[in-house]
Amino acid sequence: MARSLLVTGAAGFIGANFVHYWAQAHPEDTLVAYDALTYAGNKANLTGLMQRENFHFVHADIRDFDSVLASLREHRVDTVVHFAAESHVDRSISGPDAFIDTNVVGTHTMLKAAREYWLVEAGAATHRFHHVSTDEVYGSLSPDAPGFHEQQKYEPNSPYSASKAASDHLVRAYLHTYGLQVTTSNCSNNYGPYHFPEKLIPLCLTNILRGLPLPVYGDGSNIRDWLYVEDHCRGIELVLLSGEVGETYNIGGNNEWNNLDIVHLLCEQMDARFAADPSLAQRFPDAPGATGGSARELITFVEDRAGHDWRYAIDASRISGELGYAPHESFETGLQRTLDWYLANQDWWQPLLPKPG
Repeated sequence: MARSLLVTGAAGFIGANFVHYWAQAHPEDTLVAYDALTYAGNKANLTGLMQRENFHFVHADIRDFDSVLASLREHRVDTVVHFAAESHVDRSISGPDAFIDTNVVGTHTMLKAAREYWLVEAGAATHRFHHVSTDEVYGSLSPDAPGFHEQQKYEPNSPYSASKAASDHLVRAYLHTYGLQVTTSNCSNNYGPYHFPEKLIPLCLTNILRGLPLPVYGDGSNIRDWLYVEDHCRGIELVLLSGEVGETYNIGGNNEWNNLDIVHLLCEQMDARFAADPSLAQRFPDAPGATGGSARELITFVEDRAGHDWRYAIDASRISGELGYAPHESFETGLQRTLDWYLANQDWWQPLLPKPG
C-alpha cells in the first residue's frame, strides 16, 4: 500500500538526501517536501524530483500551524519525517533564539498539527511521526567510555543540543499523553552530498579548492562518529518500516575519528586527486595541489569554541540487532563518494560560500 510522507527540512542536507533516497526506493509513495528555505535550505537540492507526479514542494515554516495542517489534509499524509532544525553549534552559541524557535516551538507545532489531523479529524488508526534527533543530546564522552545508548541520560551542553533534547521530550510526551504514534532516531555526524559548506568536511573541501585556511578548533583532538548520509537514510527507512512505536533508535557509523585526522585525510585525498587529474589544476588554480603543493599547508589552529564537547560515539547495537541495520559505506568509500560529488558540483556549492570581504 502506497504511503504519503511529509518530510520537513526536505531542502536541507539530510532531508534532501532522504527524499532522493525514498523516491528511488519507494517510487509509488507520495512525497511532500516541506521547507522554509532558510539559509541552509536550498531548493536546488531537490533537482530531479520536482517533475515527479507524486512529489510536492511546500514552501512554508514548521511554526505555521495552519500551513502544516493544510498540507497534512491536502495530501492525506500518514507519515511525517521531521528533519527541520537549526543545527550548527557555532550559530547556536552566537544566536540561540532561532534554535529555540525552530527546534522547540517548531517541533511542538508539528506535533500539534499531526495530533489534530490524525487523532482528532481523521481518526487514523495507523500513522507515524518520526523525529530525527542527534547524539549531541547525550553530552560528551570520556576517552574510554562506551558509545551512547538509547537509555543514556541527557546532558546537552550547547543551546543547539539543549533545543534538540527539548524537542525529543516533546515527542515522547505526545506519545504518552495523546497516543500519537511516534519514533525517534538519534544519529552521529553525517557527511555526504548537499552538505552545507559551514560544517567541517565540506568547509575543508571547498577551502582546499580555493586555497583558503582550514580552521581546526583547539588541537584538533575532538572525536566524532561519522556516518555517510545515505546510510542514515537507510536507518530511518528501517525504523519507519519495522521499528516499534514509541521507541528510540541510535543510528551510528561505528567510525570514530578526531578532527585533525579527518582534515589530514581530506588533504591527502585531495592532493592525490590533483596529482592524478591535471584538469583540476585548471579548474581550481588556487588549490595547493594545482602547483604541486600539499593541502596540509592550509591547516590553521584556531581558538576552541565555548562548551566544545570532546567526544561523541553511538552504540548502534539496538538497531543492528533488532532491525538488521548496517552501514553500507566505510569512511574511506563514503569520503571518496563525497569528494566525487563536490568536485562534480561546483555550481551547487560556489553560490553558498561567504562573499569576499
